[in-house]
Amino acid sequence: MSDLVEQIRATALSEGFAAMGIAPAVTSQGFHHLVQWIESGYAGSMDYLERRLDAYRHPSGVLEGTKSIVVLAMNYDAAIREPMPSNGGSEGLAFGKTARYTWSAIDYHDVIHPKLKRIVRMIREEIPDANARGIVDTAPLMEREVAVLAGLGWRGKNTLLLNKQLGSYFFLACVLVDVELPIDQPHETSHCGTCTACLDACPTDAFPSPGVLDASKCISYLTIENSELPEQSLRAGIGDWVFGCDVCQEVCPWNRRPSRTQHDPDGLRGHRDSANPLDVDDGWLELTSLFSMTDEEFRSQFRRTPFWRSRRRGMLRNAIVVLGNQKRLKAIELLFTTLKDADPELRAIAVWAICQMQDQAAFDRLLGYRHTETDPLVLAEFPE
Repeated sequence: MSDLVEQIRATALSEGFAAMGIAPAVTSQGFHHLVQWIESGYAGSMDYLERRLDAYRHPSGVLEGTKSIVVLAMNYDAAIREPMPSNGGSEGLAFGKTARYTWSAIDYHDVIHPKLKRIVRMIREEIPDANARGIVDTAPLMEREVAVLAGLGWRGKNTLLLNKQLGSYFFLACVLVDVELPIDQPHETSHCGTCTACLDACPTDAFPSPGVLDASKCISYLTIENSELPEQSLRAGIGDWVFGCDVCQEVCPWNRRPSRTQHDPDGLRGHRDSANPLDVDDGWLELTSLFSMTDEEFRSQFRRTPFWRSRRRGMLRNAIVVLGNQKRLKAIELLFTTLKDADPELRAIAVWAICQMQDQAAFDRLLGYRHTETDPLVLAEFPE
């Protein structure tokens, strides 16, 4: 089997993966922590985790008879973020920050899945009776736990997998196989030491303790997974983030190493969609155009990008929060236009954003609008 492992490794490297390890398929040692995490309410509205909870116990919940797991890491852009674009000018354009993994402007699943399929096909050519399946963060598998078993790194205090050479700016992908492969040594030590930079820097205090994330407070959850309005107490912490967040990674010392960008022969940057209005050089998304887009136009523009997960409604909600935090007076007319939207949640967050502007004329105008509003969700956003 060692020859097969070398073939898998060679194929993985040729496909652009930066690291690979092999773990045994064993019962999850951290399963009870997942149960406690969900019971503590830290999963927010991600109830799909509880619905398929039992599948997380063992990799066989993903592929029956799994004996070995090939764990792979693929880098994404780790460039230093540039300051906010200053070219809004008289046009009044506004910009929001996006997480680095979006900078390719393409859905990473669309890039990685074909690579995994080629690895699976190669395995089946070598072992015709083998059953194999490639996954990228959508199956019920304790991926980071498995990655530690495969020797790819350790779990940081921000819960992300950390690797000495790669930092944490990478995707994890796995190929599950029902044959026994030679396994790698697990990574048994943590190299975070006494550092708490990630915990201290979180704008919404989403870490109740080291290694535990309260997803219901995490900016990535609030701007991507959450379908409701973020709590008022969390909105200021969202800051300029319109999709995702990198704060706990940006401050991590392991992400400051030059080696973090060395492995990307066929990575996501080579697949960038130039038609997407995301400036990949600095990771700022132009927000103003979202207000004039129809759902169909948004679909056409963003269907094959990470932003599609939030749909236009979610992105517009996020954009309004950002505009409120930026106190961008040139956006007031866009916000007042949103007060005519049929969606009460968008109207509600627009009321909040207008109140953040601290502009008396806008506030007086908003009070006039209040007499025409009947939805309690919207009315609750007006100050007493």
